Amino acid sequence: MFFHLRRLRRLRCVVTDEVMKQLVTSLVLSRLDYCNSVLFGLPASTLAPLQRVQNVAARLVLRLDHRAHIKPALQRLHWLPVKARIQFKIATVMHAILNQRGPAYLNNIVKFKTEEYGRRQLRYSTTNAAVVIRTRTQFGKCAFSVCGPSIWN
Repeated sequence: MFFHLRRLRRLRCVVTDEVMKQLVTSLVLSRLDYCNSVLFGLPASTLAPLQRVQNVAARLVLRLDHRAHIKPALQRLHWLPVKARIQFKIATVMHAILNQRGPAYLNNIVKFKTEEYGRRQLRYSTTNAAVVIRTRTQFGKCAFSVCGPSIWN
């Protein structure tokens, strides 16, 4: 991804700010978002290189110096940090599953709490809470059937 950013830096003086933002979004951020939901639960040291790519992309779009603070730049571009992007993507997939628009294989592994006949009214019976499966390992917490409902709830 740094390759594409270096190539785009050469075009910086030729194209407008809006075109540069579209180019960076289509060439770099789309690759950053591709299958990033499998990165849920990984340590910050693993996500740091991806965050660096996003920081360089934001500096390129906004024409910032390498010493400039990145958090205001990401807010100005309305870009979430990498960890938040991963959680947002999982929450988006969970919303699609709730509305029966998600893939069939995911619709089958995620269950939602519903009102059961004959039981007293519980607070979660009126909400769209998902059932979180318990796991014994840290690796099991990365499975979509566990991380999806935990983020959704």
